[in-house]
Amino acid sequence: MLHGRIRSLVLAVVAVLVATMATVLMGTGVAKADSELVYVYSPSMDKNIPVKVLKAAGGGPAPTLYLLDGLRAPENDNGWLIETDVESFFADKHVNVAIPFGGGGTFYSDWQRDDPKLGRVKWETFLTQELPPFMADRFGSDNVNNAVAGLSMSGTSALNLAAHHPDFYKAVASFSGYPTASSPGFAQGIAVAVGEMGGNARNMWGTWPSADWIRNDPSLNVGALRNTAVFVSSGSGSPATDPVFNPASSSFDPVRFAQMVPLETAAGMSSRAFVPLLQAVCGRPNVKITGTGVHWWNHWEQHLHDAWFETIAPAVGG
Repeated sequence: MLHGRIRSLVLAVVAVLVATMATVLMGTGVAKADSELVYVYSPSMDKNIPVKVLKAAGGGPAPTLYLLDGLRAPENDNGWLIETDVESFFADKHVNVAIPFGGGGTFYSDWQRDDPKLGRVKWETFLTQELPPFMADRFGSDNVNNAVAGLSMSGTSALNLAAHHPDFYKAVASFSGYPTASSPGFAQGIAVAVGEMGGNARNMWGTWPSADWIRNDPSLNVGALRNTAVFVSSGSGSPATDPVFNPASSSFDPVRFAQMVPLETAAGMSSRAFVPLLQAVCGRPNVKITGTGVHWWNHWEQHLHDAWFETIAPAVGG
């Protein structure tokens, strides 16, 4: 009988320990935002667009952050989800984060003509007219407190969207974008980038420097951002940041150097030229242009954190 009681006591203690350990282990996991992958039909492009939505914590009407991908955006995922902590970062924040898949090489704009490779491109219409009603109906977005952010290609896109729709977006963030898009050199670089994804920039904004090139140059439309909270960041592409990018180092990687340094150098030059124009109309935008940093996700992840706390959340109330 005594042995039976001891055995029962031991089993009870073991059960408590197991339950406690399970609670501890569960508690040490990284929280992720409650999310849903939805397919939103775009009448303007006549196709379904996959969108991963990180749902707002806390329930009730919520602001919305539209988070855009870069030049090589895949059709079945998004670089923010693949390369950054975006899901855990927004897990406790009262904001819906809409993360569309696809759009690679499109600059998330409405193209003048259908493209043989990229098809019918009407991303601006989708993001501003077709997706927001869906976000309101399905996820309780208030469609009043909106923000848009992007990196590299879509850093330019985010600024253009905010300038074209100042009554819709209260905040915008550009990470390593090219806000002097129609300037000589930058325009040709954009055309080359579109070509790398199989598209033709003449189908996008016409022959440079057409009216659409001017319309999609944030530096020439900066006045439209007068009442918008703006965050602009970029590195300089300095090889001093990592021996992998330093030609004098034994660890130098010429492929990664070519992929990440020149693009960030150009983004830094373009962003630096844009900031004084922005400051003249917006007063005190949040600017983080550093002497280091290359064209990669670890920098954009940190800049998204900074933009959220310093610019987006204060503007939209997330």
